[in-house]
This record gives sequence, structure tokens and C-alpha cells, in this order.
Amino acid sequence: MPETQDVVELILEDHRKMEDLFRQMRSVEADRATALKEFADLLIAHALAEETKVYPALKRYKDIDSEEVEHGEAEHEDGHKALLALLEVDEVGSEDWDEKLEELVEAIAHHTDEEERTILNGARENVAMERREELGAEFLKERAHRLRSGCGSVDNVRDIIEN
Repeated sequence: MPETQDVVELILEDHRKMEDLFRQMRSVEADRATALKEFADLLIAHALAEETKVYPALKRYKDIDSEEVEHGEAEHEDGHKALLALLEVDEVGSEDWDEKLEELVEAIAHHTDEEERTILNGARENVAMERREELGAEFLKERAHRLRSGCGSVDNVRDIIEN
């Protein structure tokens, strides 16, 4: 169980884990395919938990910019498309794989930076800790459910994009 239930801190922890997985996927000494699978599951579970449990709740706060929240959802779609492009590359470590990996890194880094500066800072400033902890518990439950379902599979990512 994580040390905190604060949804802001939980989301930040996932962002740092994604950055670590990017480093592994870039390293010729790491098991890049395993790192990609772990990343894919985490990214999809994280994004869907945000979209179903966190973002709708944050939109209700007048001091949190709902346009930023909606923009975050659109950026999730960009990240999913970049992830699918990488998952569809046949050879891990090939030039095409490295190129698609960098496109994914760019899409996710852009999103996490914006989300941390706008949505998460807005949540810190405007949402009481008790409510952030409630949202954190909901986020963790939904995220765990998604992770158990193998949500980062190429077929599931494709379905998410198409629907």
C-alpha cells in the first residue's frame, strides 16, 4: 500500500515511475520489452483511472480550469496513439522502435509537465486533503482493477483509441 492516499502524490508517483520505465526502455542493458509491457499497463491504467475517477471530480471545482482537465484527456489520447505505434513495432531496439519510443516520451513528458503545473497544482490549492485522499483511494482501486485486466495489451490500446 502506498505511503500516501493523496491523489496528487499518487499521480506524481506514477509519473516518476513512467520516467524510470522510459530510462529502461532506452537502455540496451535493460529488458526493454518487459519495461514496455509494464509501461503500457501503467500508462493505460493511470489514464483511465484519472479519466473515470479524478478528472470528473476536479471539474466540479470552480478554481480548477475545466478546459485544462479536458485538454489533459485529449493529451491522454495522443499518448495512447504514440504507445500503440511503439507496441506495433516488431523489433525491440530497432531504429523504428527507438524513433517511436522518442515520440512516446515526448507526448507523455509534454502531458505530465502540463498536468503537474495546471491540474495538480490546482488540486493542491483548491481541494481539501480529505477529499484528495478519497479521490486517491478511488484512483488506486480503479488503477489496480485496470492493471489486473492487462489493459496495456496492443489489442486493448487499439480498442481504446477506436472507441
